[in-house]
Amino acid sequence: MKNEDILKDAREAFDLARDCEAENRLAAVDDIRFARLGEQWPEKVRRDRELDGRPCLTINRLPAFIRQVVNDARQNKPSIVCHPVDDAADPETAEILNGLIRNIEQSSDAEVAYDTALDFAVTGGFGYFRINTRYARDDGFDQDLVIERVADPFSIYGDPHSTAADSSDWNTAFVVDSLPRAAFEARWKGAQAVDWQAEAYGGLPGTWMDGDRVMVAEYWRREAATRTILALSDGQVVEEGVYRAQKAMFDALGVSVIGQPRMVASHKVTQRVLTGAEVLETVDWAGKYIPIVPVYGEELHVDGKRRLRSLVRDAKDPQRMFNYWRTTSTELVALAPKAPFIGRKGAFETDATKWATANVQTHAYIEYDGPEPPQRQGFGGVPAGAIQEALNAADDMKSIMGLYDASLGARSNETSGRAIMARQREGDVSTFHYIDNLSRAIRHAGRILIDLIPKVYSAPRVVRVLGPSGDAQLAPVNQKLQAPGPDKESQARKIEKIYDLTVGKYDLTVKSGPSFTSRREEAATQMIELIRAYPQAAPIMGDLLAKNLDWPGADEIAGRLAAMLPAELKPGSPELDAAKAQIAKLAQALQAAAGKIAGLEQDRANEARRLEIAAFEAQTERMRATAADDRGPEGRRHAG
Repeated sequence: MKNEDILKDAREAFDLARDCEAENRLAAVDDIRFARLGEQWPEKVRRDRELDGRPCLTINRLPAFIRQVVNDARQNKPSIVCHPVDDAADPETAEILNGLIRNIEQSSDAEVAYDTALDFAVTGGFGYFRINTRYARDDGFDQDLVIERVADPFSIYGDPHSTAADSSDWNTAFVVDSLPRAAFEARWKGAQAVDWQAEAYGGLPGTWMDGDRVMVAEYWRREAATRTILALSDGQVVEEGVYRAQKAMFDALGVSVIGQPRMVASHKVTQRVLTGAEVLETVDWAGKYIPIVPVYGEELHVDGKRRLRSLVRDAKDPQRMFNYWRTTSTELVALAPKAPFIGRKGAFETDATKWATANVQTHAYIEYDGPEPPQRQGFGGVPAGAIQEALNAADDMKSIMGLYDASLGARSNETSGRAIMARQREGDVSTFHYIDNLSRAIRHAGRILIDLIPKVYSAPRVVRVLGPSGDAQLAPVNQKLQAPGPDKESQARKIEKIYDLTVGKYDLTVKSGPSFTSRREEAATQMIELIRAYPQAAPIMGDLLAKNLDWPGADEIAGRLAAMLPAELKPGSPELDAAKAQIAKLAQALQAAAGKIAGLEQDRANEARRLEIAAFEAQTERMRATAADDRGPEGRRHAG
């Protein structure tokens, strides 16, 4: 395709995406400015009050509600778990995939990407993170996968025709960015510094132009394509490109191609970097998905349009009313010291200057004329209606978002712990769809990773994998591991294990739960809960608890606690060995007794069966005799 045609298609696709997302973007900008920047007074009202010298207080309660949802997700980290699907998939290779994905998440700070996307989803209605590749070393060609955060969600325009909740059906996407002109010219020497549709960005956040910056855009496009698969002699089915890349390994294993190649439907993803005048870069992406993952807030489809809503969208009016009534109350209290003095005519002639400044200055004394001193009008206090309206506005915010005092850690009318936990649970349920949408997004990210790993990690190499407890180990992949044979004099070698990431089909699930840095920490937490429920277990398992605690001296304390155990419970003690032997004997005796019981039950069943057969035969003979009597002597003779 010519560059002119690519630019034309890109402009048309971008205009459509911009028009379809305009409403969501404007609403998201307003939500973020309102909830996070505190821009909560209408501009005209603020300007009029400032001209009159009246206050405009902003008591922003919304960030506390946002943090409640976001931090709850931070404490319950979703994790990706791979499972083998077909016969070619290997459970041990699935564990290697799990460890590799954990390493990708840790090395690229994926938690930051997830948290940023969820924060924007809760505050504005949508957020994003993306998956990319980078070289593992500066002096090599091996690449690693990384999960990157998107700090500006307004820089991404998704596919307007998408209906999936996780962007798995995206066919187009744009990532726009503005670069300093000097940086642009240094990266793309000789390229024309023409803004990418600069006139289209007026009024949108982060897209205004000035003379020293140039707008560029990543244009992602997914198109239908075909790929060739091969059937191998060991029953595997692999892509032709994978087989060619791993042909030496397959030959060493004696695996060959059988039958004819087959063409199957697939997708091809292309990334292009554009300016308004030319195509700067073209990259054939290895995967079949566009590697940009949205995290949506509340999603609605109305009148054929997708509308994305944030947690604070419907709480803005109660927040405005809260600001107004709290400002009114403050204003009334602030005006109270300015209440005038009232006295008879002529009472203020003496020290007239002091009386004129009595409301704004402090004087040691003021003289007055006449028998009665002037009196100040008393302040009746803030009207009860203003206070009640502020309370009503605060309650409206809580009920709209479904987060009450117990969920926010504040004291409420619940008195028992069970009632407080129940109210907290209600708050978690009312906002759970935000956390669940994050889990859906992470699941799609895992799907993208599983699709990319066989292609990015296709060459024989050694990768770092992380276990469930965070322990790291090195795993050779896509190659055969050899170990010396039993005869060290000979050079015979044998294949130990192959972790082939390019073979087999794997599915995944996403699990959410309390975030533990390691299995040891989780085990220690559960041991503490057991000791709280059953304190008598503390002397018995104290050494095991200390061994799983992650602080200096834990092993030494565990040794001291183990030394305090009764002699019969100490590891290696004769009493413990004798107890184990006795338990083993009892287990054997129990097993033998169970066998005998099973034999007796079988004998009893056989005896019961024999009695049943005898009774049946007796009943048959009785029926025959009865029938012969009914037929007379002739019948009895024939029966006999």
